Amino acid sequence: MKKKIQVRGQLSVYLQWPLILSVLLIAATMVMGAIDVTAGAVMSLFTLIYVLLALGIYFYQKKNVLAGLVEFSSEYAWIQKQLLSEMMQPYAIADDRGRLLWANDAFGELLGLDRHSRRSLQSLFPEITREVLEQKEETVTLHTEYGNRNYRIDLKWVALKDAASLKETLGKDFSEEYLLTVYLADETEILHYKKEIDNQKMVAGLIYLDNYDEALESVEEVRRSLLTALIDRKINKYISAMNGIVKKLEKDKYFFAVKQQYVERIKNDRFAILEDVKTVNIGNEMAVTLSIGMGMNGETYSQNYEYARVSIDMALGRGGDQAVIKDGEKIQYFGGKAQQMEKSTRVKARVKAHALRELMENKDRLLIMGHKMADIDSFGAAMGIYRIATAMNKKANIVINDVTTSVKPMMDRFIGNPDYPEDLFLKGPKAAEMVDANTMLVVVDVNRPSITDAPALLKLVKTIVVLDHHRQSSEIIDNAVLSYVEPYASSACEMVAEVLQYIADGIRIRPAEADAMYAGIVIDTNNFVNQTGVRTFEAAAFLRRSGADVTRVRKLFRDNMAEYQAKAETVRRAEVYRDVFAISVCPAEGLSSPTIVGAQAANDLLEINGIKASVVLTEYNHVIYASARSIDEVNVQVMMEHLGGGGHRAVAGAQLEGMTLDEARAKIKIVIDEMLKKGDVS
Repeated sequence: MKKKIQVRGQLSVYLQWPLILSVLLIAATMVMGAIDVTAGAVMSLFTLIYVLLALGIYFYQKKNVLAGLVEFSSEYAWIQKQLLSEMMQPYAIADDRGRLLWANDAFGELLGLDRHSRRSLQSLFPEITREVLEQKEETVTLHTEYGNRNYRIDLKWVALKDAASLKETLGKDFSEEYLLTVYLADETEILHYKKEIDNQKMVAGLIYLDNYDEALESVEEVRRSLLTALIDRKINKYISAMNGIVKKLEKDKYFFAVKQQYVERIKNDRFAILEDVKTVNIGNEMAVTLSIGMGMNGETYSQNYEYARVSIDMALGRGGDQAVIKDGEKIQYFGGKAQQMEKSTRVKARVKAHALRELMENKDRLLIMGHKMADIDSFGAAMGIYRIATAMNKKANIVINDVTTSVKPMMDRFIGNPDYPEDLFLKGPKAAEMVDANTMLVVVDVNRPSITDAPALLKLVKTIVVLDHHRQSSEIIDNAVLSYVEPYASSACEMVAEVLQYIADGIRIRPAEADAMYAGIVIDTNNFVNQTGVRTFEAAAFLRRSGADVTRVRKLFRDNMAEYQAKAETVRRAEVYRDVFAISVCPAEGLSSPTIVGAQAANDLLEINGIKASVVLTEYNHVIYASARSIDEVNVQVMMEHLGGGGHRAVAGAQLEGMTLDEARAKIKIVIDEMLKKGDVS
């Protein structure tokens, strides 16, 4: 501690002013004496008196002034301390480890602590973790609940080195320490009223009947009006129970609006109307299903309606019989347990084909791309689009980076073939060099940008067309000018085969191309067993007429001995979980395309009596590939979406990174348990 208190700043200057004025007065007296001696003598007398008084005040009254300042500072510090202690806002000081050093009365009363308590902040508020305490350069805001009240915690670090007096007093080592100031603000009322405001917000929704026309056709004509009336009644009753309004827009479309406070109730009953409407039966051969899209938390009512439109499009794109809620950027899915119904009409295929032709006529070059590690369905669909492009005299190339063993036998038929250009197949970087304003990109058998074979092309090409049969997820190619996604289709090759028949007259498919497309349908349907409808066989018949050879295709896709043994070993290792789920691991050693073998093994496991769904895990290039298959009762697409994947209701997959096979198996079991708990498995 210093023995003397030095007066600094403005107070020091203020005390020195009499002395400074004394010097000026002496100078003035000397000037006056030079002009007039008598006047100078009189002035000297007054100057001497002033100087003596100034010196007296400076030397003798200075201590009194300082004493008064010290007394004022002490009283001010005491008042400041009392104000801080009695401040209504809870306030405390802790050390850098989060241990309380001091707390005011409000803080102690709130938490039932003594003012000198040394409890740890972590024991009082679990939200204050070690990671939070390490953020010494930032102000941190946390939210907690204590004693049925909600509080905002503001943490602010104060470095002792910033206080010069403390640094001199406590020493250099201590001055390197930090203090943590803690403020508590009661936000219970604010959160309550905020919740009340949110509850009163309007949520817009759309309800579409998925198979209205097909259901009516299965009922006698005199009873059709009764079927419609019963469906209307159930929908109106469901919305009216939540004090909402519903308006019928068209024969199979409804608009409704409810308060946001009922959304949680709708979620909890998992959109009971989805199952309730299926109970309407007055002799109709097929149950009526509907899709629901809801939009909420938009900036305006019109934006909520746009969210609802996006949601209903996603629900339909995922196969219908489900509900989708778009809450800002967050999207939630419910339902989707029923098999999607195949549309018997080809009107949509014809419309999309004509739209595709108009786009192609204005472009000079086509790039055709499938998904990563392309399968035969992706390859066959790409060859079908290539044939359309060449028939319209457009230069076309197929982008394919990694060639799997399942595709290689078919691909070899085109490489070196004089009927096809040498640059028919390109790598992603080479294709990117060819992109210009007159380039068009056609994406087949995939609608998720992250798993396309060359995602960079999606940003380079302005005109993008998507043709896919997989259900849509939250991740979609949102800059496509034409999107043709039909989840009821068996394969992308089936869709392209239909487009081929409508896009132009006289397009003749070569036998090798017909084989590739026919093989795509055969593989994706597991020899016409899965997801097969009338239009699937019609597409296969069209390809057979175009030169597809069943025997030739079968020979191309026979297994070698190592692959067959790997499939047998996968089936032998299978674990039956919850009595109906088969989970196994496919050995990857010695296989060039173990993921294909794993998918085939997943199909084989469904042939076992009592198995509703199968999941086969395959580790390849440090990534675990999950192939999921089902027949009718389990929606494996929802299962794989929990793991970051997607696909069809009966055929889906996912890629898992950063975990072992045992961890992946355990994670799949957790997902299955959640699905059983939520009722997603019928």
